[in-house]
Amino acid sequence: MNFVQPAVTSIPTLSRLDGVDVLDLGAGENVINPDWLDAVEAHLDGVAAQTGPRALVTKASGKFWSNGLDLQWLMAHGEQIPAFSARVQALFARILTLDVPTVAAVQGHVFGAAAMLALAHDQRVMREDRGYLCFPEIDIEIPFTEGMCDLITAKLTPAAAHESMTTARRYGGREAVASGLVDAAVAESQVLDEALARARALAPKAGATLGLIKSRLYRHAATTLRETGA
Repeated sequence: MNFVQPAVTSIPTLSRLDGVDVLDLGAGENVINPDWLDAVEAHLDGVAAQTGPRALVTKASGKFWSNGLDLQWLMAHGEQIPAFSARVQALFARILTLDVPTVAAVQGHVFGAAAMLALAHDQRVMREDRGYLCFPEIDIEIPFTEGMCDLITAKLTPAAAHESMTTARRYGGREAVASGLVDAAVAESQVLDEALARARALAPKAGATLGLIKSRLYRHAATTLRETGA
């Protein structure tokens, strides 16, 4: 009998560091499942309830930033997949239009839905020497929803979107910068510091005006994410 080892995941936590809210996805594979979503959604409620200068950095530790959807959970709960998918896409839309500056501090691998979550942030800082960003959907024969396509094409050039979505290329940090998937690639020890510095610099921009600008800038992607996830 073949036994597939379940992914090791953590419940995300929220803390504050140097005036920036830090969403910590954990130290395992940090896969996305309902418990994970419950925690992230609650933490985002807390971030949104604040006033004044503020920003959000999403970090993790270990080998993965996130390994994407929890496939073990999906295989065991097939009847819940439509509702679960809707929640995942709603999270993408929420991060995409959040009224605070957002920076993903990507210290490790980031695959599939997790790569889309990172892309929904305003900026991404990636480790330069190890770790890959990848959309593996073509290889696992799972087509992107319209909302996912619109998210990716809203953030990338047509050439980068086409290559990343149709080839499942694994981008290292420097390659990801060159293709526009991330904004900076630095040493592992500098990933969080660089993300925090970028977030602090943008924190005064937080507020209703930023939220409205992002909602209008990404209105098509946000709308289709919410519609095609339903």
